[in-house]
Amino acid sequence: MRALITAFAIILLGLAAVLGVGLLRLPAAVGSSVTATPLAVDADAAAARLAAAVRIATVSPSADAANDAAFAALAALLRSQYPRVHATLGVETVGAHGLLYRWAGRDASLPPVLMLAHQDVVPVDGASRWQHAPFSGDIADGYIWGRGTLDDKGSLIAQLEAVEALLAQGYVPRRTLYFAFGHDEESGGDDGAGRIAALLKDRGIRARFAVDEGGAITRGVVAGVSAPVASIMVAEKGYVSFELRTHERGGHSSMPPAVTAIGRLARAVARLEAQPMPAHLTPATATMLETLAPRLPFVQRLAIANRWLFEPLLLRQFARQPVTDALIRTTTAPTVFRAGVKDNVLPGEALAIVNFRLLPGDTIADVERHIVGTIADPAVDVRAQQKFANEASPASDGHGPGFALLRDSIAAVYPDAVTVPGLVVGATDLRHYAEVVDERCNFLPGRLDARDLERIHGTDERIAVSEFAGMVRFYADLLRRASAS
Repeated sequence: MRALITAFAIILLGLAAVLGVGLLRLPAAVGSSVTATPLAVDADAAAARLAAAVRIATVSPSADAANDAAFAALAALLRSQYPRVHATLGVETVGAHGLLYRWAGRDASLPPVLMLAHQDVVPVDGASRWQHAPFSGDIADGYIWGRGTLDDKGSLIAQLEAVEALLAQGYVPRRTLYFAFGHDEESGGDDGAGRIAALLKDRGIRARFAVDEGGAITRGVVAGVSAPVASIMVAEKGYVSFELRTHERGGHSSMPPAVTAIGRLARAVARLEAQPMPAHLTPATATMLETLAPRLPFVQRLAIANRWLFEPLLLRQFARQPVTDALIRTTTAPTVFRAGVKDNVLPGEALAIVNFRLLPGDTIADVERHIVGTIADPAVDVRAQQKFANEASPASDGHGPGFALLRDSIAAVYPDAVTVPGLVVGATDLRHYAEVVDERCNFLPGRLDARDLERIHGTDERIAVSEFAGMVRFYADLLRRASAS
């Protein structure tokens, strides 16, 4: 998740540079009037429950470590901490440790809403550098400390806190609400989110919209910008890596052939870097520009309002910086190059791995055609790696009911924040649910500053007690809106 939110923060900075405008000039969110009374949250008690969850080291499963005991302990903790949830909602285990909760609504004819979070966390490297031990769950200096406070146990616990509180008030949703908590997001999500999504599909369940981590409320990320900026990600890039292999005659380096395995492969990779896939504006990026436009100087407003004429100019401006170039094209990133074992021996084989993040509208098949056509060398074997490969999410334009409800809840709980749509350039569990949701929204309701971004997957991960209480209030507000609409 760190890459997702960090990328979002950098993208905001990049947009400011590309468009020549400070982000403080973003328009405020406009939504329906807030009628629900904000949820009263016992911040200290909620913090203590999150801290208890953090103390269970649910490190994402791997081929070498299943970590079954930790996930079983977390499930038991959730049962003890949220008795109303477990007495009222249906709950089942999917895959090894995935959890699926169902809060039945009064009107079964309405499509449900799906809320996501994940139980697992990344391993800790350099625990001695932490101010508080990574799985201590210490509450000190106004913060809850530990791995998972931001990514993503904070979201999971905040959702259950909200449901438990609403149940205590006797609240019954109008439409059914699902809560899906995978256990292996950090290692691909196939056994957790993948199996839960398949189960929902088998049961013929299709959600009106789904909410998962991804965007956030950032502050202090761009110098001189004091207003919090909330980004609701409405689309997600796909992911695929291709292996490129060459085979040539090996032998002694004193008698090299005209073309070596390394030389042929290096030429292929260089051609891919020199000729990236075509750029274009997705609906998500176009809507972001349209949101910015009313507050931009006249020249920028003119270009955005007349994209039919000025889109090539906009694309050239975006392409100048890697952080904004990622918004307009499927990116090409050579990440692995292997060949040779000794300086005087010609290798008979060379391997490169090139990673592509697919822009909505491009497919894995499109990428393969691009690779083959650009390399233009049949002696280079091209093969997609199937593990973790996934198509880009269906494109959205940021005008759906889910986006509107999240925007209104942001306005209710964080009235000083301004809201923009965005594109997830990394990967989240939500990608597994493409066939069972009508609209996707990636948003984590927490305020993060530049230092916080470094803590996700890094050292001293933490969340302020007051911010966690705000997350609970946000989810309670959103669940009421989503249920009643």
